[in-house]
Amino acid sequence: MHRVDLDRRLVLRGGLAAGSLFLPAPYAWVWAQSEGTMKLLKAPKVALVLGNSKYKEAPLKNPANDAKAMADALKACGFDVTLKVDGGKADMAAAVQAYVQTLTAKKCIGLFYYAGHGIQLAWRNYMLPVDADLDTIADIQKQGVEVNSLLEGITKAANPMNVIILDACRDNPFGNLKGVDHKGLSQMDAPNNTIISYATAPGNVASDGEGANGLYTENLLRELKVPEAKVEDVFKRVRLNVRLKSKGAQVPWDSSSLEDDFYFLPPAQLQKLSQAEKDRLLNEELAAWDRAREAKDLKLIEAFLQRYPGGNFSELAQLALDRALAENGEKKVEAPSATGNPYTKGSARTDIDYKVGDSYTYRVVDANTGAERRKLTDTVTQITDSEVITDSGRVTDLLGNLLRHRDGRRLTTNQTYPLEFSVGKRWNSGWFVTSAAGVRFRNESEFRIASRERLTVPAGIFDAFRLEQRGVVTGGPMGPIEVIATYWLDPARLRSYAAYTDIRKWDRWQNSTGVAERYELVSFNQS
Repeated sequence: MHRVDLDRRLVLRGGLAAGSLFLPAPYAWVWAQSEGTMKLLKAPKVALVLGNSKYKEAPLKNPANDAKAMADALKACGFDVTLKVDGGKADMAAAVQAYVQTLTAKKCIGLFYYAGHGIQLAWRNYMLPVDADLDTIADIQKQGVEVNSLLEGITKAANPMNVIILDACRDNPFGNLKGVDHKGLSQMDAPNNTIISYATAPGNVASDGEGANGLYTENLLRELKVPEAKVEDVFKRVRLNVRLKSKGAQVPWDSSSLEDDFYFLPPAQLQKLSQAEKDRLLNEELAAWDRAREAKDLKLIEAFLQRYPGGNFSELAQLALDRALAENGEKKVEAPSATGNPYTKGSARTDIDYKVGDSYTYRVVDANTGAERRKLTDTVTQITDSEVITDSGRVTDLLGNLLRHRDGRRLTTNQTYPLEFSVGKRWNSGWFVTSAAGVRFRNESEFRIASRERLTVPAGIFDAFRLEQRGVVTGGPMGPIEVIATYWLDPARLRSYAAYTDIRKWDRWQNSTGVAERYELVSFNQS
């Protein structure tokens, strides 16, 4: 192991940053103990790596270097790699076809990497061979190699997992073609058990880099060498580092539908931790986040995200990072609207622009019978830098995460709601709840955005993301409580949820349902 990799590994394991606010913590990972993860660790791994630099028009400096370096890095991670550099249309198409056939036959983990020019047309994305000569938009379809066809191929292959990496968003010489409406690539949702990573946000362009590699691939190569990092954490660290290096001009973007954890350099064995050890780790992470949050120091927030890129408070840390960078003058990169794009359900960002007087009225019905039980209204009376306080006693943070129930129960920092919404996104959160009587409970939950769907409630019709929660509450006198909750959120229109179903099953009573309620928005008022 190189010294730089060892140093980075120790930093990520042992501490967040130099200084008194972050004290080094004993090393311990919480491994996902799932059958799916174990199967992925044992599965064969195949990669196709393409890099095009020698274009007739506007050649690029780094893609060939990027592809060669990625091939070497993936071989070191146990992949069987096919490398193609400066390919023409026929060579690229044949390589993609052979790759899909291998995935189909071997049912292996697949990784596809492309660096070079890319272009979008009618919501479809194309990789450009070095012999491309585009005079009209019709030439794009004839001469380009279509990414969407690759996605269709891996979907039919039905192999256990896929990683698709597209460092193909460089500004290109074909941008003035009439009929090409956007720069870069178009947004695509990942097929099942797939993660797609763009070098920058859809509709934007990426840097070709100042050194031997492009900015995105340079950071990806470094993160791939960090042992025992989950694949989604690798891409989250890449996103953070590229954003900081480019001062916000380039922000990588991902779409994921992965169900199980995958590691480029996996742990020797997966560990199942005791409840006491889980509590200790959660308390450590919570304390680290509280210190970073209270200090409001950009470097400490960055360091927290480096250590916990997919942790219990990463969405909250991302919001804090966004606000801190905006104060430092960063101009936010915006993806163009995906309205009309048949290859994505789109994405959205939580609206944190609360106003005093915002009001939401809900009816609460029996989730099984539909019988109405009660109505309740929350009206915002005060907004602080971190909390939204209502007249009912309910308090949330700016993302809408509950900090105080109407009945007085208090929650530690948690992330039920994400900062950014896209179908397939998943995350974990753990937190503690203290009742008005002083009894302390622990909630450990997994979340995912399962779909985007049309929802009708008394307040109207909403284009809602369906967020699903599965978890368990421990520590109370009733024994473990299973939590099954579903939220419907329309961030473009609402700062609260449009509907919410809460089902809780008590283990002490042989899995009988103790709570089964549905909250539906009746009316709302937002400034």
